Amino acid sequence: MAKPGSIGWVDITVADAHQLKQFYAKVVGWRSEPVAMDSYDDFCMLPASGAEPVAGICHARGVNADLPPGWIVYIIVEDLDRSIESCKELGGTIMAGPKRTGTTSRYCVIRDPAGAMEARYSEKE
Repeated sequence: MAKPGSIGWVDITVADAHQLKQFYAKVVGWRSEPVAMDSYDDFCMLPASGAEPVAGICHARGVNADLPPGWIVYIIVEDLDRSIESCKELGGTIMAGPKRTGTTSRYCVIRDPAGAMEARYSEKE
């Protein structure tokens, strides 16, 4: 598990993930691998010469239907529920979630007091 406070992932949710993955393939050289969702594919993006994904490009539907467009960084936290409470106490707003991903991981998308969006992610229930 990555250390709390570190960036664990970045992704973007848009109306047309196919079009955007082609854009990033041309402008930065990313390759894509499909990620099966219910009835469609989202995409993990990999550097041209790398084997590990560096970002995700997702359709704004299904579990991602309520996520805002724009790049979202996922900051790892030790305790998601405690982080959510601190967020609210300090003027942040929960925009989506918490949601489960995998069998034990959860995340939520927040708007911080300055209006910027980011996500909190924990590998613990």
